[in-house]
Amino acid sequence: MIRWYKRLLPGLLIGLIGAGILMMPVGQKLEEKFGLYWLFHLRGAIPAPDQVAIIAIDQPSAVQLDLPLLPRLWPREMHARLIERLTAAGARLIVFDLIFDSPSPVPRQDEKLSRAMRLAGNTVLIERLTYHNAELALDDRQAPAVVRQEGTTRLLPEIIEAALASAPFPLPKAERVNDYWTFKSSAGDLPTVPVIVLQLFALPLHDEFARLLALADPLAAARLPAITAERDAVEDLVFFLRELFANNSRLAANLQARLYHDSVLNKTQKQLLAALIAVYSDDEKHYLNFYGPPRTVKTIPYFEALRLLGETDALSAIVKDRVVFVGFSGATQPEQDVVRDDYHTVFSNPDGLYISGVEIAATATANLLENKPLVPFSHQDGLIVIVLLGLMLGTVFQHISTRQAVVSGIVVTVCYTFIAYVLFKQDAIWIPTVIPLTQLVLAFVVAEALKHYRAEQKTRMLEVQLTEIKKFLSSAYPNPAIEAVLGKDRDELEIHGLCLMTDVEGFTTLSEPMDPGILGHLMTQYRDVLKNPIKQHHGYIMDMTGDSMLAVWIADPGNSTARAYACSAALNLAEAVEYFNRSQPEGKPRLPTRIGLNFGEMALYREDGHYSVTGDVVNTAHRIQGVNKMLKTRILLSNDAITGLDGFLMRPLGDFLLLGRIKPVRLLELVAQRQIANHTQFWLCDSFAHALDAYHARQWQLAGHRFAEILQECPHDGPSQFYLSLCQQYEKEPVPGIWPTYRISSK
Repeated sequence: MIRWYKRLLPGLLIGLIGAGILMMPVGQKLEEKFGLYWLFHLRGAIPAPDQVAIIAIDQPSAVQLDLPLLPRLWPREMHARLIERLTAAGARLIVFDLIFDSPSPVPRQDEKLSRAMRLAGNTVLIERLTYHNAELALDDRQAPAVVRQEGTTRLLPEIIEAALASAPFPLPKAERVNDYWTFKSSAGDLPTVPVIVLQLFALPLHDEFARLLALADPLAAARLPAITAERDAVEDLVFFLRELFANNSRLAANLQARLYHDSVLNKTQKQLLAALIAVYSDDEKHYLNFYGPPRTVKTIPYFEALRLLGETDALSAIVKDRVVFVGFSGATQPEQDVVRDDYHTVFSNPDGLYISGVEIAATATANLLENKPLVPFSHQDGLIVIVLLGLMLGTVFQHISTRQAVVSGIVVTVCYTFIAYVLFKQDAIWIPTVIPLTQLVLAFVVAEALKHYRAEQKTRMLEVQLTEIKKFLSSAYPNPAIEAVLGKDRDELEIHGLCLMTDVEGFTTLSEPMDPGILGHLMTQYRDVLKNPIKQHHGYIMDMTGDSMLAVWIADPGNSTARAYACSAALNLAEAVEYFNRSQPEGKPRLPTRIGLNFGEMALYREDGHYSVTGDVVNTAHRIQGVNKMLKTRILLSNDAITGLDGFLMRPLGDFLLLGRIKPVRLLELVAQRQIANHTQFWLCDSFAHALDAYHARQWQLAGHRFAEILQECPHDGPSQFYLSLCQQYEKEPVPGIWPTYRISSK
């Protein structure tokens, strides 16, 4: 039970950390800044719905009509003519994103505009929302409190009275616009333009809405305001419905259920009424479901609309039954620099062109009309997903290998991203993406750290278990041969000799899932296999810790006999390990072993009941052993280790600059004893030597061809694969400065 709890705890902690971040403002900002951006661009641009269109005041129109670019300087008589023709062409509503708060230089033009608006009966004006600070006196002893009051600017009376409705459309002052208000609670729950337009668009279904409301809440239906063509009636209806849904939390679900099962309404009517119910019952802020970059919403220049005024059918094809927005919408960045009515969004163009305010208003309105605003995952569901994902990742990653964890992480990332993409594209549902991906990385790091910690624990346990084993190793003194070298009066001595290092390939990965007791028994058997070849060839085992072994042969620089012993021991050791691995029962891990051999000067010590050796030759032997991993070989030795030897088949591999060394080391592969080597081994060494000669002559194509021929006969030959890759690389780019030496940057 304790083991299970410890395995589960890291995953639970990662899940709770993710949930905590999601609940904080920084988590929401991260998801908005990065997650929302990724999802929009992964989805790409989509067609805007047919219910909205924009008539753009822009530079081409200003040029064609010989007018200034600033919209406030355009003659209002032109807007009046546009209203008349748009209404005749069948436009459902006309929304002016222009602030008519000051009289026209020509009063007659204001009269024409108000007359056109009154006759059309379908015009909605956008008001500017302003605020001021007012002092509220509490009592004589306290300083007055400052209260922020918000409200709309006053438009020209004759124009606002002629309009069907008016409302503000404020946008957040943020680095990037992601959302907007449907109702402004700080201004008395004032409805904004998209809500007003939606309500006006849905007025033909008012009786059907009243019928459904009577079924869900008869008392509320009895108080439902009557609908007339007056602007006050529309505003009264909006405020009434907002208060009604706010005071009855179950009304929206009840109405939606009755709407779903209603057999009288068609699909389009149901969609419109569902949107109406949603906007009154939702929060005051809605996320914008952008359709694409600037001018993705159907946009025609103002001058084109005027040109079509005489062609009713052509104009009708563009505006019939639509909500038509009229306002500034620059097609280029210089236009926007003149008229600052543009906003940075997820689809802002790299050239600096932002989406205009009128297009954002049209986008928000279209979102409501098609009942497809961007809906964030519910807070509760988001927390559940984050906690469960963190729990799963943090727990599973501990029980699989590093490679499996990487592959699993990639699979989880792809699957989660695909789910997020599908939900976003099809249903406009926005689920968290940044925090889950951060959890995945955190789970991987924590799991690897825990696996490393547990591996170290196992290693320490093994070292304790090996205390008794070391009593039987050659490094425990007294050893007559080593004692004779050291003498009785000293505990350290500079000596020459050969140093042999071994290491098990991928030992950490192999040992992680194993029980410590079983692993300890396996390593005891393995060490017995390593000891015998060393002892048989008169070597001394100086250290055997974990999966590594260090053995030495003490010899003068000119002594070839010790070198022969060391090479024979390395070959026999490799054969013994191979036999040991083959003899293991099915399901038990194999212990592939790499061997490095070097000759040089080292320091021999006698301390605490054991002998030890140190020096550069020992470190270099360890580095040589590590090169086996890169070259896919088993036994490598330095050129210093083969002086005076001719009874062994060896393959020169070139010069390598090992990590931590200044001078390169010439390495060779110990293949076999020459007298028992087979034809294939002789052919491999000879063919490789010719290929390496061509490589050193910078004949890349010839060398590559020869290495490729070797790989046809010996497809798993690591050195040939290594040099073939270098030949292909050097054909395309200059060789490095230390060529032909190859620099090794890792152990």
